[in-house]
Amino acid sequence: MARVFITGSSDGLGQMAARLLSEQGHAVVLHARNQARKRDAIAGVPRAEAVVVGDFMSIAQVRDVAEQVNALGQFDAIIHNAAVGFRERRRIETQDGLSHVFAVNTLAPYLLTALIQRPRRLVYVSSELHRRGDASLVDLNWQDRPWRGNQAYSDTKLHVALLAYAIARRWPEVRSNALEPGWVATKMGGAHATGDLDAAHRTQAWLAACDDPAANVTGDYFFHMKHRKPSGALHDTARQDMLLRECSRISGVSLLDQ
Repeated sequence: MARVFITGSSDGLGQMAARLLSEQGHAVVLHARNQARKRDAIAGVPRAEAVVVGDFMSIAQVRDVAEQVNALGQFDAIIHNAAVGFRERRRIETQDGLSHVFAVNTLAPYLLTALIQRPRRLVYVSSELHRRGDASLVDLNWQDRPWRGNQAYSDTKLHVALLAYAIARRWPEVRSNALEPGWVATKMGGAHATGDLDAAHRTQAWLAACDDPAANVTGDYFFHMKHRKPSGALHDTARQDMLLRECSRISGVSLLDQ
């Protein structure tokens, strides 16, 4: 039995993955951004071990989530699933002066990776749109560029996949992988999405807890439990380290010396 922490698991694919893992007999710890969403999380996965609470738009609350998780003990796997979507019409500035899309989709998984005790497996939920992400890594915070929500989302899904590959290279004892679930009809994806909703969450659970040799790999990218070729930028180690340096500079928390 594995013990798995899943961010953004009060609804959508995160909750679906949590429910599947729970049904398989694994222990799951959920995450919700506030107390109301915590109630949704418990209702959706009533056999969950616990729910941690924190809004990823705040660096202080992300740090608190890491402390809550560490207080619960060691985990076998962490699924970095939480995200805001590609239809954000404007840049919302967080209390830390960050773009909300960057704060939630990029900086939160970076901080949690740095601050939570290392599990055996790390799973990062990216998107097919990562291939459209700006690989220059310039202006991550959208301070100088005119806002485009779809591009901001695509950028962050490139970032989170770069993070997965950077960790796979730097922490050889940890199995770190990224995946794309497809465009599916969740609250984020919208009612017109055409992907297979039943298959969308299964790769997360498979990479987190399955003994299948195909899942026991690191530095790979998946779609529906099969390898899929990602953007070539993910293999650029200089680009991986550039992202780590920028996230370190912005957050004050370094992964480079871990």
